Order: sequence, then structure tokens, then C-alpha cells
Amino acid sequence: MSDYFNSAYPDSADLERRAQQRMPAFAFDYLQGGCNEEVGVRRNRDDIQAVQLHSELLKPAVSCDLSVELFGHRYSAPFGIAPVGLQGLMWPKCPEILAASAAEGNIPFVLSTVSSAGLERIAEITQGNAWFQLYNPTDSATRTDLLRRISAARYRVLVVTVDVPTFGFRPRDIKNGLAMPPTMTWSNIIRMLTRPRWLLETARAGKPEMQTLKPYMPKNLLATELAGFMNKTVMGPVDSEGLKAIRDMWKGPLVIKGLTSEYDVDKAVELGADAVVISNHGGRQLDIGESSIRALQRIAPKYREKIKIFMDSGLRSGPNIASALACGADFTFLGRTFVYGVAALGKRGGEHTINSLKMQLQQIMRQLGCGTVAQLSRHRVVWPPV
Repeated sequence: MSDYFNSAYPDSADLERRAQQRMPAFAFDYLQGGCNEEVGVRRNRDDIQAVQLHSELLKPAVSCDLSVELFGHRYSAPFGIAPVGLQGLMWPKCPEILAASAAEGNIPFVLSTVSSAGLERIAEITQGNAWFQLYNPTDSATRTDLLRRISAARYRVLVVTVDVPTFGFRPRDIKNGLAMPPTMTWSNIIRMLTRPRWLLETARAGKPEMQTLKPYMPKNLLATELAGFMNKTVMGPVDSEGLKAIRDMWKGPLVIKGLTSEYDVDKAVELGADAVVISNHGGRQLDIGESSIRALQRIAPKYREKIKIFMDSGLRSGPNIASALACGADFTFLGRTFVYGVAALGKRGGEHTINSLKMQLQQIMRQLGCGTVAQLSRHRVVWPPV
């Protein structure tokens, strides 16, 4: 991978500001927002930023190795690109751009079921090295066919999201009438016209649609009917029995995403899952829920010998990644930051964001005197007690 880095946007906050200037407000609101009063989004950020690490400066100098081995593959960094739905709405060809950057940078790219790119196209771009995020289709025929396609496209890992038993109550999206493609209200039309670069790129790419799900969607489905279709067909609740059926059909590594309790992690271990993602869906489902980093600190010591533990939700930077790893995560995933990167910088946004996060993380590890990702837990300051 090239060392491309745009010094005008050195961190996530800079990318976010630039992305907001280039995206229509309804798309930016979908990406940035949470549910209800968005307390959960803020809690994720505040609790991650409260983690502290200490340096060991007088020991012999060490070189920094960011690489991590997962499921028989060694990745170049301890972070990947989390699944984000409707990416093509936020910036045209966003999933294709990020998938290509991840493949070149040797980090995982997780394709969302509700992405604007088809699973076969992303498999082609990544040469079979992507991961796939699955919601549990309530229709068994849809689930079986999706798993057939995922397997045929040689996806490396299956990630089943279980924390969407209902749609999150998201006031921003309700006000904006968010749909895929976006509802053509006068307000949204005006918002699109004020973002000419987004509008031009969208015209070139074609209107964003959920390409992976198109074979299962009724023809001429109205935007007003989309939520009902998703709820009835694609995004059903997932209990242990539903996961058993998926485990039986999927022969590769299985990751359960969206857990914050010991009860659920116990069930994942019993099921034979290979990893769990400690996650609260980025604060987008339960506003009064526990932050992911707090849940991680409680869960990791109890289960680190039984199952791989990943984390997402609230991570935006190299320091955040280091904090999560120090608190017991084996690996981390970021969503918003990568989409900010593409919206801000276009085709080179994924490349820039990967390099920026690596630079930040390397600087932190050198400052700590930490040679490997696995050693970060030794540097965690445990006062005040969690």
C-alpha cells in the first residue's frame, strides 16, 4: 500500500468537518447520528477517552509491530472497516473505495447486508478477502440463498449482527424521511443541490440501491414500503436457535456482533462462534445502553481464553484503538471514520484513513515503549476502578 497521507486532514475530526461540507445533510445525519437523544453516542466517546495508558521509557528501545493474526491470516494492523449500511448514499461508490483500500492495506473490510454494493462485486474487488455482515433473514429461503452466495463468493468470515431486534428510534432520520434512494422532498432536493460534487458523483455512479438484497425485493417497491420489507424479511430477531441454523450452514469463521453482556457471550461460546464483537451498534439502537468500552473491560478478562474478542462503537482514532486493545480487545473495527475519509477525500479517502490510523497507533506504541499489540494491556492505568 502507498503511504498516501493528506496533511490537511490529519485526524478524524478534520475528516468529519470536511465530510459534512461535502455530504447532503440527510446523509451526514444518518452517518453521525444515534437514537433518541444520542446519549449513547456521546457515552461511547466519553468512556473511551477516559481510558489512560502509562509509558515505560527507560527500558531498551523496541520496534513496533502492528500486525495481528486472525483466523489463519496475518493482518497489517489491529483494526478493520466495520459494516456501515447505505454507504453509497453517503458518498457514491464508498463501499467499493473502502473495499479496495482495505485489500491493498491488508486489513478486513466487512460488507453490510444493506450496503449499496453487491456482495459479488466486493468479493471481486477484494479477491475473496472480505468479510460479510449478515442480518438474520426471517425468510429461511432468503437466508439460505444469501449464505450460498456468500460462500460461493469466497468470503473469509461471516459476521452476524444480533443487536437489531427492532429499528432504532432515530429522530434525525425520521425528520429527514431517510430512504434508499432518498425521498425526494423539497428539503432533501435543496440539500442535494447545495452539494454539487456529491450530486455529480452520484449521477455518474447511478442512484444508490441495496444491491445485495435486490434479488429478494419485490419489484416496484415504494420507498414508504422499504422499512416494512426490511423488518419482515431481512432484519429479524436472532436468538440462539436462529444462530444454530446459521452455524450449521456456515463452515468458516463465525463472528457474533452486537453483544454487551456475559449472558450473550456465554451463548456465543456454547454455539461454537469463533469471535464476538462487543458493540452497541454505535449508539444507534439503545440510548440508555452501556458503552462498548465499559462492557469490554468487564467481559474481556472472563472470556479471553475461550473466544476472540473484538470491539467497535465510538472508536475514531489511533488513541481510541490503543485504549480498546489495552482494555482486552483482540481487534477493533471503525465505521464512521472511514466513511468520513471517503466523503472528505473521495477515492483516496480509505487509503489516507488507514495510513493516518497506523501513524497515530505507531506513535502511541513507541511513546509507551510497547513493541506489539498484545502488550498494550500492560500499559493500562486501572485507577480509578471501572
